[in-house]
Amino acid sequence: MSSGQESPEIAREQAYVELLHARLDVLRAEAVERLDSTLASTGLTHQGLVERDLTASELARQVARFENVDGGLCFGRLDMAESPEQPAEAGPERRYIGRLGLRTADPDRTPLLIDWRAPAARPFYVATARHPAGVRMRRHIQSLGRRVTGIWDEDFAGTAEVGGDPALIAALDAARGDRMSDIVPTIRAEQDEVIRAPHAGVLVVQGGPGTGKTAVALHRAAYLLYTRRAALAKSAVLVVGPNATFLRYIGDVLPSLGEGGVLLATLGQLYPGVTARRPEPAGSAVVKGRLAMVEVLAAALADRRRPPAAGHRLVLDREPLDLSVETCARLARRAAGTGLRHNEARPVFRELLLDELTDRVAARYGTDVLDGTPLLTAADRSDIRDELAADPGVLATLDALWPVLTPAALLAGLFGSRVRLAAAAPGLTEPERAALYRPDAPDDWTVADVPLLDEAAELLGPPPANGPDPRAAERAESVRLAAEALAVAYGSRAAEHEDDGGAEELAAWDLVDAEQLADRQAEADTRTPAQRAAADRTWAFGHVVVDEAQELSPMAWRLVMRRCPGRSMTLVGDIAQTGDPAGAPSWAAVLRPHVGARWRLAELTVNYRLPAEIAEVAAAVLARIDPARTAPLAVRAGGERPWWRRATGAGPAGLAAEAAELAVAERDRLPAGRVAVLVPGGLLAATERAVTAAGGDRRIVVLDPATAKGLEFDAVLVVDPDRVVADSPRGLNDLYVALTRATRRLGVLHPGAAPPAGLTGLVECRD
Repeated sequence: MSSGQESPEIAREQAYVELLHARLDVLRAEAVERLDSTLASTGLTHQGLVERDLTASELARQVARFENVDGGLCFGRLDMAESPEQPAEAGPERRYIGRLGLRTADPDRTPLLIDWRAPAARPFYVATARHPAGVRMRRHIQSLGRRVTGIWDEDFAGTAEVGGDPALIAALDAARGDRMSDIVPTIRAEQDEVIRAPHAGVLVVQGGPGTGKTAVALHRAAYLLYTRRAALAKSAVLVVGPNATFLRYIGDVLPSLGEGGVLLATLGQLYPGVTARRPEPAGSAVVKGRLAMVEVLAAALADRRRPPAAGHRLVLDREPLDLSVETCARLARRAAGTGLRHNEARPVFRELLLDELTDRVAARYGTDVLDGTPLLTAADRSDIRDELAADPGVLATLDALWPVLTPAALLAGLFGSRVRLAAAAPGLTEPERAALYRPDAPDDWTVADVPLLDEAAELLGPPPANGPDPRAAERAESVRLAAEALAVAYGSRAAEHEDDGGAEELAAWDLVDAEQLADRQAEADTRTPAQRAAADRTWAFGHVVVDEAQELSPMAWRLVMRRCPGRSMTLVGDIAQTGDPAGAPSWAAVLRPHVGARWRLAELTVNYRLPAEIAEVAAAVLARIDPARTAPLAVRAGGERPWWRRATGAGPAGLAAEAAELAVAERDRLPAGRVAVLVPGGLLAATERAVTAAGGDRRIVVLDPATAKGLEFDAVLVVDPDRVVADSPRGLNDLYVALTRATRRLGVLHPGAAPPAGLTGLVECRD
């Protein structure tokens, strides 16, 4: 490894990196200039305005892309072995690898920089001394901003395997911040194979803690956007994460790779217009996550269409008219038999109801006593039908027998009534129905409610418009105003030139009519596909990435699968870390209902995050979860043993105060980086207050294990591991998550005289 500006090789690489940045600056300046020129365009037709706005959006994305890849632009070089076909005067081929591709103004010349996703860059990730893939020498280039700080070469000309990777070790030993870094300079061959796997179908990436599965999934999304840009630019990519903390943590990765057209969302954000904030007991979340809820919702809808036991009475012309239960049920069966969804079938039911009522009213007039023909003509019946269609009593009957329903109304009505729960969910036990009962705050939704809202939307369909389509009304108003504007202009022109001898000149009314003028004033939708997708429940994404996929309930899987009808998906997780009681028992169990056996499994086996000493402690817990599972292999030793300390503080407040003191001490021990205090959910508030009182700052965070999933910290303090296990049906899984977040130091604060049960490899700390 060479470092320091005194190295001639570093100086040469610095000169080349400066050349690359100069080219990047030129391209960025050109994009900014084109963007400014595009935005300044005036006097355009409606089509021209649309094209201008779309071009401006694309140029703005280009500018952002150039800015986001500025740091660490070039991170590698390949010197290829000479081949017989290569002209001798050309010399050995040299490829520089970076975050995006750069060319000179002459497109026929060799690229200045090769995008890491291009096939020509793959040897940088997979070449070894034994299988060099045509590479003579691989160089890793480390940078800080635009300054080259170090290089490390691997010479494949010999036959010996190359030893450790200082670039990787340096990345692993670096202090952690509050944002995940990309791994593009240090992708391993095992990870590269997953990243470049074929896009079609469902790929499950199984990996234990520290294997980099989240980073691999994000880099795979970037790779697919590079190789399938034409398709995915329109359909967008969705990345589903477990919580908002996690999404903030990974939020910079794709932009740093030059990709911004991706929608990041939690499960609770996948139903437009709903933000799931309400906390929920584990018991009710488990019930809501079961597939049985599909039948419960269907039964709840059928219950809303069931007529009263005594039938339905309405009054027409001051005379009562009774619809029997059998009649109401017959009309409902015929409407449901169309196969239309509930709200879409309402107009059918309305027509059937009007037919029935028209027949009943017409029967009051009787028939001709001589020939038995009806006294009313077809025109008379039509008039009666029209009157019935506008009658308030008939409209009330329609609402009573086939109401317009929204997903929120269906769920709120179900959860807010013990009677409706009993009617719709006879297969659930009384405690399970009690877990669903929620009479208060019907519009305050939980994450587990979101898949149910989505399921209800599939059953109901969109509600029919009340009155004219607002878009049509808006369009008509625009045309009216345009016609008035043309009329005013015509009148002014006529008055101005009434004595000019009739000279003909083209005017606005000669070129456009009112509808064309209205079109020119219409606003273009310049949102990106990802922005449009966020507002459209029915959007079909081109590819979906689900991180911590093992946490999804069966109902959540139904929602996610609807978002990707093409089933191009990357599912990332670790069954051993499943903490949600409604989560996956196995990948086959959750995927079989949706794709059968048509899915592929890729396993990541190397642990890059945990030092071997911490990995040993976590492996003992993994063996308790599943003795058949093998922990991923740790690639480095940290040199510090994980420790435990007996808590002496009394009660929750004392335990929280002691945890806060230890967290501050861990922070002060580290010159940089972050410390996490991972506590049972019941200790969260008390520990947060204690950390603040003890002098905590942004470098110390307090989380429960579920929220910490997918995150990493320099030092971790796990508080009361026995309570972590006891507080959840899958408490061992939560403890496993907590023990596998640290990259350097791990401590355990335990309220007991003996070491924590089942945690081997800890040394006691008495100071």
